[in-house]
Amino acid sequence: MSGESAGQFAAQLLWQRGLRDRATIGAFLNSSQYSPASAFEFGDEMRQAVERLQRAQENQEKVAIWGDFDADGVTATAVLWEGLGCWFQHHQTLSYYIPDRFTESHGLSETGIRQLAEQGVKLIVTCDTGSTDAAEIFLAQSFGMDVIVTDHHTLPSPWPEKRPPVVALINPRSLPPHHPLADLSGVAVAYKLVEALQQTAPMELDPLPLLLELVAIGLIADLVALKNDSRYLAQEGLKRLQALMKSSQHRPGVAELLRRCQRSGDRPTDISFGIGPRINAVSRIQGDARLCVELLTSRDSRRCKQLADTVELLNTRRKALQQQLAKTVRSRLADTDLSTTAAIVLAEVGWPLGVLGLVASEIAREFGKPTVLLSLDPPEGEGDFEADSGAERPVRMARGSARSVNQIDFYPVLASQRSLLSRFGGHPYAAGMSLPADNLELFAAGLNQELRSRLPQMDLAPAVAADLAIMVSDLGPELFRELKLLEPCGMGNPVPKLLIRNCCFEQVRNFNIKDAKGGKVRYIKTQFQILDDSMRQGFPGLWWGHYQDELPQGRCDVVGELDFNAYQKRYEFRLVAVRAAADAEAIATTEQPIDWLIDWRRSVVAGVEAREELQGLETEPLRMEETPEGWTDFRPWLRSAQQQAQPLALAYGVGDATDEASPERVWVQLLGMAKYLSRTREGVEIDRIRKRLGLSEALMGLAWGAIADLGFEVFHPDSQHVRITRSETSEAVAQSEAIANFMAALREVWFRRQYFLEA
Repeated sequence: MSGESAGQFAAQLLWQRGLRDRATIGAFLNSSQYSPASAFEFGDEMRQAVERLQRAQENQEKVAIWGDFDADGVTATAVLWEGLGCWFQHHQTLSYYIPDRFTESHGLSETGIRQLAEQGVKLIVTCDTGSTDAAEIFLAQSFGMDVIVTDHHTLPSPWPEKRPPVVALINPRSLPPHHPLADLSGVAVAYKLVEALQQTAPMELDPLPLLLELVAIGLIADLVALKNDSRYLAQEGLKRLQALMKSSQHRPGVAELLRRCQRSGDRPTDISFGIGPRINAVSRIQGDARLCVELLTSRDSRRCKQLADTVELLNTRRKALQQQLAKTVRSRLADTDLSTTAAIVLAEVGWPLGVLGLVASEIAREFGKPTVLLSLDPPEGEGDFEADSGAERPVRMARGSARSVNQIDFYPVLASQRSLLSRFGGHPYAAGMSLPADNLELFAAGLNQELRSRLPQMDLAPAVAADLAIMVSDLGPELFRELKLLEPCGMGNPVPKLLIRNCCFEQVRNFNIKDAKGGKVRYIKTQFQILDDSMRQGFPGLWWGHYQDELPQGRCDVVGELDFNAYQKRYEFRLVAVRAAADAEAIATTEQPIDWLIDWRRSVVAGVEAREELQGLETEPLRMEETPEGWTDFRPWLRSAQQQAQPLALAYGVGDATDEASPERVWVQLLGMAKYLSRTREGVEIDRIRKRLGLSEALMGLAWGAIADLGFEVFHPDSQHVRITRSETSEAVAQSEAIANFMAALREVWFRRQYFLEA
């Protein structure tokens, strides 16, 4: 990718994603230009929460943080543990409780509430949970406990009529959809509570900056849109994380996690593919995630190393279980006619609860349909069942997870079947649930019927969307730096997907990955070199969870992501989807390919001929008005036209310097300008000179060196202007290496421009 076209891809992505004015783009790219919203924009709910916490501090009441066991919930618990710890005393007036994934599931539970009541707790502050737990909140009140809910999950409907009887309920879903706080995750809401408390009763040592890296981990690991304040907090947290990892003052637990996933903490993917899955693995395998809070908040390096070793082993076990279950699910789907169903619903005895959501996400992406995977209790007589009050026999239950795809909000679809469910909750794209096994058939039928009625026009066939069409020669550090400008990526701002057409693979091989101790894990990745006609040498890439024989022979179209492998110190193409050339229509791109150009070269484009041609077009063409100097200049214009579904009008050559003068004549004009400017000593815009002579920015750089050898002095008061002077005593050189280089480059450019004018 040449310097002339640098920035083209980033600009195209920003435009596609609705970022089209200077102020919006500046705030998106640079957090220092963004103005975050006040925590008190949550209104009375936030004020009531702060007042109750202040009263608890004054009265020395016992306060308990009720967290959750996923990465967002764990980091939210850690934020409140450290943040509220500035006003309350750890383990005396402040404690935390995280439910067991297997025995209690998400949300408040009777078991935990009774335990906190026995400890004398007077105030429960939830994080990442609690919005729909009205029954449990009533139970807490019966024991004399108040409840403050901080959460971001779906509110009870209708809202606010069904608001639970709490002191305060701080949830961004109560705000208008376009509010800058509307997309906060659980950890970010917890941070806002600490922010409000600090603004009301400030501590001498402000705890807020010290919490940002935890906020970034929870935000990036969770399924929320990283925009507005969420993006701002993630950006600031990543800066903090990078600074901590480069100094001796850091969180040893976070450093240990990064060390085990061989990452440095400078990329959002270090969280989404490194820290986040490891935190989540703990509850997925053993149910109890309390050790994660200790790992994130402890300053004892030795203890953190022990805890990180445990986390790594649990994550290895999680990978093996996930792969085994995914294989089982695919095997069952191979015998299923999916053309008749809008959603995939599968249940089986003994499926591991902890990895159902992960596998459901895999299957949803692969088959292009919302997916529900459930683990069934054993048949009656083979295990203990959840008792149903009033029932004469135990009720056999099914518990599991749902994941959506193709931007389908699956939560209201699940809600339509609430009469069949014992419990459910979550996000638009991820949810958990339990229901009696006898309801499964009705539940699956109801989901399909509801989904089809809500989305009658939507094609649920599997498709992979691509953001940019590139060639293998575009892959590398320059493109990586451009794409990195959009980070952190997430929902609403996904990692850019790159489409490469008519490519092939060489040096393909697959192997098992290894765990931290060098042992093999039954989890496959395939490595390869990807090639196309743009370059002879291949570019390294890999495909996680796939075998080498899954790659097609011969030419194909692929979609993938460009990433940097910090361990091997190289850039890689991470394959997402591949289709043989004959199946290329299965890849949906955000571009609409065009195969026409409009030739207005050397014509007056505002004239009658152009207007007549415009009448036959449905779309105003994109006009390329400067003669390209090579294919690297031409290709970005073609891509832009394709992306915007516009014809490309070659509108250059009207009064073009290539026609009007030879390179020698341009040299004479340049000298004339230099002499005039040295006499007047006036500053002039560089672009004005460049366009007058028909020179690129690179050629202008050579031009300044050439005239300097003739005794002129070139000054740049700023990046856009130039001043030229000449000393009467200076010795000019009639011919020099700088002049020869400029003329040689000028002749080469003139030759290329002539080609694009005539071809």
